[in-house]
Amino acid sequence: MSVAPTARMTARRREREPILQFSVFTPNRLGRLHEVVRRLAQHEVHLVALTVLDTTDSTIVRFVVDNPNQARKLMKEHGFAFVESHLVAVELAYERQLQDVLEALLEAELNIHYIYPFLTRPGGKSALALNIEHSDVAEDILTKRGFTVLHQGDITR
Repeated sequence: MSVAPTARMTARRREREPILQFSVFTPNRLGRLHEVVRRLAQHEVHLVALTVLDTTDSTIVRFVVDNPNQARKLMKEHGFAFVESHLVAVELAYERQLQDVLEALLEAELNIHYIYPFLTRPGGKSALALNIEHSDVAEDILTKRGFTVLHQGDITR
């Protein structure tokens, strides 16, 4: 017998969704970053984390937003080549916790591919976006160590 999910169950599931990152691939040309950011801002999609990796010919703009569905729609509408991936996001109450997070991940022998800070975070605390192997294991380790692991529902406005 199947039971239809209640609004409360659906909201709880949404709160536990992993943080979604967009990686936009674009030629390394003047104004391309501005164009991506402008498109999001025009539709009130708020950037909460951002990093840019550029080479001579191309750029990867990686970002986290408060409304991934709208961001996805905008990237498609405006012809941006992109991929989506899940991140582990962890809140830092004070500077020393960075070392503690890295130590916990090292002890678990988890490889960090890249890391970047959040621009904004409700409550004013710092947070890190981590692209890490075995993100489910990383989230479990960090939670067991007492860190606050953020989910998409935590950053949605």
